[in-house]
Amino acid sequence: MEVKIGVQHAQRELVIDTELSGDDVAAEVSKALNEEGGVLSLSDSRGRRILVPSAKLAYVELGTPTPGQVGFRS
Repeated sequence: MEVKIGVQHAQRELVIDTELSGDDVAAEVSKALNEEGGVLSLSDSRGRRILVPSAKLAYVELGTPTPGQVGFRS
């Protein structure tokens, strides 16, 4: 599952590929938002951990990764 995380006052979004399902990611986001001083914690498919304070979350987009395009479009 590809997850895009927008962080307030950051020009670029965080993009991670996780083995969690969309429902699991949504549950983690909800848990972080419901806790005072909560932190969204997700691990990517390589074992790296991403931590974002819930107060700084702008958005979280869930989707499947799109395969790379090769060639030109007309």
